Amino acid sequence: MRLLVCGGAGFIGSTFTRQRLREFADEVTVLDKLTYAGREENFHDFAEDPRFRFVRGGIEDPAAVASAIAAGAPEAIVNFAAETHVDRSIAEPDAFVSTHALGTYVLLEAAREHGLRYLQVSTDEVYGSIEKGTFAEESPLRPSSPYSATKTGADLLVQSYFHTYGLPAVICRGSNNYGPYQYPEKLIPLMILNALHGDPLPVYGDGMQVRNWIHSTDFARAIGHVLAHGAPGEVYNAGGPDEEANMVVVRRIIELTGASESQIDHVSDRPGHDRRYSLSSEKVRALGWSPQVRFEEGLAETVAWYRDNAWWWEPIRSGDYRGYYERQYGRSLG
Repeated sequence: MRLLVCGGAGFIGSTFTRQRLREFADEVTVLDKLTYAGREENFHDFAEDPRFRFVRGGIEDPAAVASAIAAGAPEAIVNFAAETHVDRSIAEPDAFVSTHALGTYVLLEAAREHGLRYLQVSTDEVYGSIEKGTFAEESPLRPSSPYSATKTGADLLVQSYFHTYGLPAVICRGSNNYGPYQYPEKLIPLMILNALHGDPLPVYGDGMQVRNWIHSTDFARAIGHVLAHGAPGEVYNAGGPDEEANMVVVRRIIELTGASESQIDHVSDRPGHDRRYSLSSEKVRALGWSPQVRFEEGLAETVAWYRDNAWWWEPIRSGDYRGYYERQYGRSLG
């Protein structure tokens, strides 16, 4: 297929793009405005592929979207573009409203104008927290942060375009992703890099928040299955094969890096922190997808990738990220 991948310079978007270029005969145009977490370094291994194009711009800019569509003549839009970090949404929610609400609207209008299929990449956080059991696609939406609330709004807007205009649109909601190329504000890369540098490991509250972990390559494949086989107007959950509490993950990272448990530092919990996420994935499994990477294996491989790819993360840790980290945790990186 010819695809327009919005947010393709980010963590999951670049993983999906890499996968489509390596394993399929796709042509991929990436539209990304290269904010702090969208990086051209994520294209390093496929930038010269003649089937790849890059257009710099934001999805909330109709001119940038039109330019990307003209460049790639896509058959479908896959929208990864998002502000993704809950902590940042609490501090500065305006960017989340702009990207998730206005940006999704601009893309939907473009898809409607050009007769394109549309896939919205979403999150388990739209359902809120669940004490027991798992969320299905029909579960009520109860977002609890500006991040998840604006993602929920985007999902509802996508569904409205299917019901009102007949736009062939689908939604794929993933659980907590991890893997190479993830910006180190998120739990796993944050803990890996701090552990490798001997820095404190800041754990929110008691650290017993449970997450359903999915490797980014597995989620990218789920998105591909939904794009190819999903029914228009439907939502598909893609959850990982394993659930673990954050504290268990941190201790495993300590073992894998040779760090010390004395580096663990329990800090004040995030406001409105969801206690547990869990997704039922039967619907997308019926399309022929299943996760291939178990968490224990995937975490070890992820630690090894960060250890071996300092060229990727050193510019981050020595740049603006240092100021963000100090504001967030009240201390400097070592």
